[in-house]
Amino acid sequence: MSSSADRGSGRRAPTPAVRTLLRALVALLAACLVALGGTGSAHAAGSDDSLIKVFVVPDPAQSGGQLATLQSIAAATLGDASRSGEIFDLNRGQAQKDGGALNSPDDQLHPGWILRLPEDASGSGVQLARDTGNQGATSAPPASGQQTSAPGAQQSATFTFPLAAAVAVLGTILLALVTAGIVGRRKVRIAYGAVRRAVRRLGEPMRRRRRLMQRQATGRRFATDADAVRRAYGTLGEFAPTRQRPERPVHALRVDGTGVTVWLAAADTADAPWTNVDGTRWRRPAAATGWLNRGEETAATAQNSIGSACLVRAGTDADGEPVFVDLSRLDGVLSVSGDQLVARDVVQNVLAEIARTRPETPVTVLRGADGALALTVPPGLRQLPRVDAPAPVVPAEEQGTVRAGAARRPVRGLVVVAGTPGEAAAAELAALCGPGGAGWTGLVCGEAAGAHWRWRTDADGHVDIPVLDVRLTVPA
Repeated sequence: MSSSADRGSGRRAPTPAVRTLLRALVALLAACLVALGGTGSAHAAGSDDSLIKVFVVPDPAQSGGQLATLQSIAAATLGDASRSGEIFDLNRGQAQKDGGALNSPDDQLHPGWILRLPEDASGSGVQLARDTGNQGATSAPPASGQQTSAPGAQQSATFTFPLAAAVAVLGTILLALVTAGIVGRRKVRIAYGAVRRAVRRLGEPMRRRRRLMQRQATGRRFATDADAVRRAYGTLGEFAPTRQRPERPVHALRVDGTGVTVWLAAADTADAPWTNVDGTRWRRPAAATGWLNRGEETAATAQNSIGSACLVRAGTDADGEPVFVDLSRLDGVLSVSGDQLVARDVVQNVLAEIARTRPETPVTVLRGADGALALTVPPGLRQLPRVDAPAPVVPAEEQGTVRAGAARRPVRGLVVVAGTPGEAAAAELAALCGPGGAGWTGLVCGEAAGAHWRWRTDADGHVDIPVLDVRLTVPA
């Protein structure tokens, strides 16, 4: 029941480390108290050992005119006048305040002298005084029941704090501070997290606007950068089929100022000046010669291969360089899922790329089952309200993301689905883009069964392409 109550009230039990520190703190406090108590006891014991019993010789005016003698003092304090010799032995030669001293049992006692008494002395005239161990240093208080310091000495109170106790107290304070820090660390962490989330919430609109502006700038760059497109298509000719070897499919390219990078199948290789970057990526410097320097027959074959390709810039990589994807290698359908808005940007960008490189390509738009907004077809493409397709076929079993297994299919037309396809849209998509269909290429903003290529987006404007193992920033 207690555990449930603690959970219900939001309290958390101390961690083992905190419990250990608390135990150590208690133990150190106890040790400190013991040390202080032991020191005080020892000091008190030492004080009791230094106290002795004394008798202060009174003035005759206070004792009825009779002068005190050793015999009268012994009778009053020891109950036996014959023990006066013991008092004489304890005080022989002791200097008194007036400079005199008791040197003989018959010497006259002067008022104010302080005489030591045996330990068994008692009575109203017996007082306690501190024995300093020096001649003449024994003193008695001026009144009965009080102690006094040595004659001529300044009376003062001195408090002595042992070093061991001071170290124990300092250690206790430090340990308490450390314990408080550990106990409060969780609260500090929670408060820091709350402040950080609040700051991020306040700055998130600004960051989103900044990211959107960067993505829009990328879109404007793509619209005017025709040189990168020419270089990308020119690179495809280097992997065109020859008499010695078949075509090596190029699934993607990266074009930058220092060279070109291509993504091949894991089983394919590239000749010099290409060098392998990893298992599927190969790179050639920009200064190296390519397929344009080959013979006329090879160049013509390369041109045919290039004519079947359909390169689109899917986005920019971490270095801000464009990455091209060959849509003719999709083998039917591209499924773009994740953040709905960014997925729409991906498909809209692909349509804009095709409009620039392959104008008048026919496009038909289907509505998904989730009621997503329809996509906008760029003016350069030819939108068809409906396409007469062959009889619908049963979609092939989903094969997942593949690269080498996808066959080349020239982009004859585009089927765009805004949202995850419903039953009717899925049948029409299969009839146009599936095996045995019209041979068109499908672009789906959502999950699509049978898609060979699957891209996933996030709210920050990125798209992950698992088949290429890259993350790109999507133009807007």
